[in-house]
Amino acid sequence: MSHDIRLGYLGFEVRDLAAWERFAVDVLGLEVGARGEGTLDLRCDDRAARFFLTEGPGDDVAVFGWEVDDESALDALTERLLTAGVDVHPGTEDEARRRGVTRLMKLHDPSGHPLELFHGHDRAKTPFTSSHVLSSFVTGEQGLGHVVISAAEPARSMGFYRDLLGFRLSDRIACDIHGYAVDITFFHGGPRHHSVAIGGPQRKRVHHFMLEVASMDDVGLAFDRALRGGVRITQTLGRHPNDRMFSFYAKTPSGFHFEYGWGGRTVDDATWKPTTYDHISEWGHQAPEMFAPKPHTATTEKTDERTTGTGGEVRRDR
Repeated sequence: MSHDIRLGYLGFEVRDLAAWERFAVDVLGLEVGARGEGTLDLRCDDRAARFFLTEGPGDDVAVFGWEVDDESALDALTERLLTAGVDVHPGTEDEARRRGVTRLMKLHDPSGHPLELFHGHDRAKTPFTSSHVLSSFVTGEQGLGHVVISAAEPARSMGFYRDLLGFRLSDRIACDIHGYAVDITFFHGGPRHHSVAIGGPQRKRVHHFMLEVASMDDVGLAFDRALRGGVRITQTLGRHPNDRMFSFYAKTPSGFHFEYGWGGRTVDDATWKPTTYDHISEWGHQAPEMFAPKPHTATTEKTDERTTGTGGEVRRDR
């Protein structure tokens, strides 16, 4: 059975809700949808919310929301999971109302990550407005974006997402980066090149989540906002070989990463052929530390002194 499944929303438990609001609005360009006592909902399109933030000690993803097309698709997927022995149970009406969806089912993946499968969604009463993004976020049939998740047992997780949830293989990247082995497998559940990618264990439930914008300029502007805002850049601007995304990476206030990109390719299952790549980027995506100035060494100082001829003031020829 094949069906479309895409990232519908993300829930985060965060220590500093105020820092997250500043980061989400001023760096990512999201819009506050609603706020409550210890909660914050964020928008990036016509939906009432795409991110659900709750104040708490976790500083991690609290839930991954995966969307299917309709009730029959949700029923079929639930039956498939139950037949495989997965513990799946319905969310309450209050939980569905909180997410702004028609109906949801709750479960955990093999790494213990909390998942919600759902269909139907509430549209916001007002158009989405960003104070920073000039174009728009790429969502719609491609979903919210993608996540690269931590997996205690990657092979088992890949089987779960592929064989039970119905994701299809996009490709794989296996390489060495600065002495670290990287092996990530990418899966799509619709036209987006990948909605989920699976690697090895991480400190958090995700390595990163990705948001795509409809303009290359919006990536550059977000990069500048991150720099001005003191956000820790972890990988500079670059392009990936598999999804062709032009992007940069930086850290959220909770310590996991985000990717901000443009130009991602889409998948046509009728013609797509998975590929294994031996490099993670075609160019760029460098660690900023590589561009730090070289330290001023004692050897350099002695050389400079010799150029004065007297040991006095250093002469700078022009």
